[in-house]
Amino acid sequence: MDVCLLYFEDCPSWKVTDRRLVAIATEHPEVRIRRQRVETLEQAERVGFRGSPTVLVDGADAFGSPDSAAGLSCRVYRTADGLAGAPTLEQLHAALGLTQEVTR
Repeated sequence: MDVCLLYFEDCPSWKVTDRRLVAIATEHPEVRIRRQRVETLEQAERVGFRGSPTVLVDGADAFGSPDSAAGLSCRVYRTADGLAGAPTLEQLHAALGLTQEVTR
């Protein structure tokens, strides 16, 4: 499974998402993570960047609506605890169609 983390440097939330994706890839070696920095509006439109961080799974935005505008902004995610700058670990597992390992 190809996972691409799209981000831009001015939004710190991409680093949280990156750490969570790395944790998932450690549990699931079939998950390959790529990171792509987005620097211009033209590039954002070309790659389907809907704000930082954007997670593409096999080329499709795992959390976005296709009619959302592309742009260089920080993205907001709805979580069980309210709005956040990054999807939760649970949301990422679900978006990737993976089960989460439970540690005791």
